[in-house]
Amino acid sequence: MHSLLFSIWFFLPAGLANASPVFANKISLINWITTPLDFGKKYRGIRIFGDNKTWRGLIFGTLIGLLVILLQIYGYHHSAWLRSISGGVIYNHSLILLGPLMGFGALLGDAIESFFKRQARVKPGNTWFPFDQIDYIIGGLLFSLPVITLGVKYYFLILVVWLLLHLISSYIGYLLGLKTKPI
Repeated sequence: MHSLLFSIWFFLPAGLANASPVFANKISLINWITTPLDFGKKYRGIRIFGDNKTWRGLIFGTLIGLLVILLQIYGYHHSAWLRSISGGVIYNHSLILLGPLMGFGALLGDAIESFFKRQARVKPGNTWFPFDQIDYIIGGLLFSLPVITLGVKYYFLILVVWLLLHLISSYIGYLLGLKTKPI
């Protein structure tokens, strides 16, 4: 059970960063940042990332990753239970880069997947299973490597747990009318 909880806890900066661009669109203070990551450029006649991958989303998601790691460091030092599920990882100021790196990595992974999705001529909004569901996980984990290395068991567990969380949350969003497709 602790391994499962650790998988959720550890990857939280990337998981929340991945969801954050949707909310960034609702913040009028930063709505002026609409520039696409690809600046409208094309490769082989197809947009590189598309209009939905913006600098606003990347910056906001990276900042969310930072905020989450700061909250995790605080929580680690004030909760014996959080320390008990930390998988032996000591959450202190030396991990401060972990959050923004994971947030940036999650969103970059999503953008890179978007590039391949466009090149495969999958229309925006259409599901490209399982790549749409694991892109941010792979990106977030890769960008965590400069700060911390986990065991293979944890990487596998994080991939499976966050894939399932993504599928469940997507389906709930569909049931609530927030999404047009269940996956």
